[in-house]
Amino acid sequence: MTVGEAGHGGSPEGAGPSSPSAGAGTAPPAAGASFHEMWRELLPIGRHAGSGGYRRYAWTGADAECREWFREQAEARGLAYEVDRNGNQWAWLGDPAAGDAVVTGSHLDSVPDGGAFDGPLGVVSSFAALDELRGRGTRFTRPLALVNFGDEEGARFGLACVGSRLTAGRLTAEQAHRLTDGDGVALPRAMEAAGYDPEAIGPDPERLARIGAFVELHVEQGRALDLSGDRVGVASAIWPHGRWRFDFRGEANHAGTTRLVDRRDPMLSYAQTVLAARREAELAGAVATFGKVAVEPNGVNAIPSLVRGWLDSRAADQETLDEVVGGVEKAAREYATAHGVDLDVVRESFTPVVEFDHALRDELARILGKDTGLTVPVLGTGAGHDAGILSGSVPTAMLFVRNPTGVSHSPAEFAAEDDCVAGVRALADVLEGLACR
Repeated sequence: MTVGEAGHGGSPEGAGPSSPSAGAGTAPPAAGASFHEMWRELLPIGRHAGSGGYRRYAWTGADAECREWFREQAEARGLAYEVDRNGNQWAWLGDPAAGDAVVTGSHLDSVPDGGAFDGPLGVVSSFAALDELRGRGTRFTRPLALVNFGDEEGARFGLACVGSRLTAGRLTAEQAHRLTDGDGVALPRAMEAAGYDPEAIGPDPERLARIGAFVELHVEQGRALDLSGDRVGVASAIWPHGRWRFDFRGEANHAGTTRLVDRRDPMLSYAQTVLAARREAELAGAVATFGKVAVEPNGVNAIPSLVRGWLDSRAADQETLDEVVGGVEKAAREYATAHGVDLDVVRESFTPVVEFDHALRDELARILGKDTGLTVPVLGTGAGHDAGILSGSVPTAMLFVRNPTGVSHSPAEFAAEDDCVAGVRALADVLEGLACR
């Protein structure tokens, strides 16, 4: 099968692969031109005028626009397009049923007011890499698929990687159905409103069995590549990480008439716990962040009755992570007792350390270094990804593209144009090396 051949045609979104478009046989643009054209098209979708960041939340209008963009890109290239039972989008070159497929892609959703690169860089680069390979006249011996995983960031329903977790059986349908957003809208209702069937969600072992390797390209969420002077790196592992909810319950009262000694103010315990998290993380060489808080009754002139804060913590190994979170909880309980406040701590999500498939990781480094003779840097990361979720089911690997600012989950997130194109070509080299042997 040649790279220019279209996949199998079929039916509308949600029901199976769709038919190739009439323009599938046109010559593909060069990698750089292809990347920039797609990037310009995607850039305005979900961008907030006030913050300059993105609000592409799962099953919203912005998400629908991103999903339509993915479909258009797939059909413009004559790929067989389908949406799986969990809402993940797929674009196939070759027969999916043949098995041992090489898959690449990422996600298109965002954190609140996030940057442009986290997720979309991997999806845009996957299409651009295919264009690069078609320009080379590459012939595949294995099927190739491009994917957009749904709800990776967890910005709306509070759980990251919902689409890939469901597919891999790491999240049950019952658990998913209990997820709600900040307005109390349940995941099933949101999916129905977007035109999808929430009763169909669940493990998808048959689909996973088709995959021989999954490679995700992602902007680096740190400065390791900038410091080393490299444009592209290979991931070694994802740190263990999780999210914990701290509920501090006190007594609502009047801010102007209640003596300080008579107060049961949960805000004091919460504030001290935020500082404790920073202290524990510094001592352990880890990271810990209280980045989200909800207050009731949330009045300027009212002492809160409830302060609910979410802790995100990550470390290089499980023992260190347990030490950090345990230290934060111990301190929080001491502060709560001192202020007459009740405390509940709930672990909402957790992902153990993910060691990417060593053979696949080493193969990526070999492919990328074979023509230059250079050693490709191998990096650990504290960020979670769909590749990490799938790693327990299929061989997975990741490529990172340099981020000179080191900033992520912010409008200041950045990757230079030349580095993005270098990432596209590196991904094309990897896909060619994996799918043409």
